[in-house]
Amino acid sequence: MEKVLEEAKKNFLNNESNLSEYACRNKDAIRLYEDDEDIRSEYFHDIDRIIHSLSYTRYLDKTQVFTKAENDHVSRRITHVQLVSKIARTIGRALRLNEDLCEAIALGHDIGHTPLGHTGEALLNEISERELGEYFAHNIQSVRHLMEVEKNGNGLNLCVQVYDGIMCHNGEMLSSKYVPQEKDKNEFMREYLESYKDIEASKKNRPMTLEGCVVRISDIIGYIGRDIEDAIMVGIIKREEIPTEISSVLGTTNKDIVNTIILDIIKNSMDKPYIKLSDEVYNALFALKKFNYKHIYDKAMTNKNIEYYRVGMNKIYNRYLKDIESHNTDSIIYKIFLNDQNKLYLDNTSDKRKVIDFIAGMTDDLFINEIEEND
Repeated sequence: MEKVLEEAKKNFLNNESNLSEYACRNKDAIRLYEDDEDIRSEYFHDIDRIIHSLSYTRYLDKTQVFTKAENDHVSRRITHVQLVSKIARTIGRALRLNEDLCEAIALGHDIGHTPLGHTGEALLNEISERELGEYFAHNIQSVRHLMEVEKNGNGLNLCVQVYDGIMCHNGEMLSSKYVPQEKDKNEFMREYLESYKDIEASKKNRPMTLEGCVVRISDIIGYIGRDIEDAIMVGIIKREEIPTEISSVLGTTNKDIVNTIILDIIKNSMDKPYIKLSDEVYNALFALKKFNYKHIYDKAMTNKNIEYYRVGMNKIYNRYLKDIESHNTDSIIYKIFLNDQNKLYLDNTSDKRKVIDFIAGMTDDLFINEIEEND
């Protein structure tokens, strides 16, 4: 039996002999603390840990762009995450990179996203700055949740390369060239902790692996065209409104946009220690991103709705904080969160941070139900 299992473990690593010299190999995987391994290779194991987490389940009811859209086909966060994973694995396979590492980073990259998407993130950041003097960013919260909150406060003990790729995935920051930055465990932790104090510096953090660079650009590819399809479905834009200087390069459908950018990356990045876009595709993608912000993202929620949710989020923040301070164990924050957390989390986390962790992890439905309670 031992011989069979040893052979099975080798099978997980069969493709490593064909990896690019710039790929991150499983033997280089770093964990924050020692852990039991089985027949699965390290990054494959991390994929399983992420998809079996409670946080992953909640992707199903979290906003991508449109909250409470009256159309069952509009993307949710789970759709985006799966698209990013598929795109990253496609690029990774073509460039002979570690597909398992690409997939693990991609599947975990938005775990820390709040309800209401980027609107919710901005509102929770206002609370975090006011209450803790720290910034809230979904990429940093993704790392925090997987490293310190999941599994009843034990964390999942993922590989540092996975945590780092998640931390550095920021798909809002488009570049024409992505070059990994060499780091060790200590440098990763330094950047992670500094991100709470310097949000601008955190946006510029570079992944420590080429696979992390692939996920960073895949995040943009995963949403830029799909958001157009969703916006057309809900009637915010029409396809013919996409400027010719963009459509002539990238196309106007999600299929064409994704295909064009992926092939461009492969052509410009094969056997290179970086991920690169051609000038033509980069310029068109940059212009498309601006178009989406002006015509989609800035119109996805009215100012009236934003203010309603701002008031609501502050209301439940204050309610939960009071419940903790008064030890009101009948509160929902105890029933579905704190009662399951271990002593290490409870003793080493401030009450304000506990509330922010809870709100960040909420689904849209739970959040909206909570702010409507006693309205």
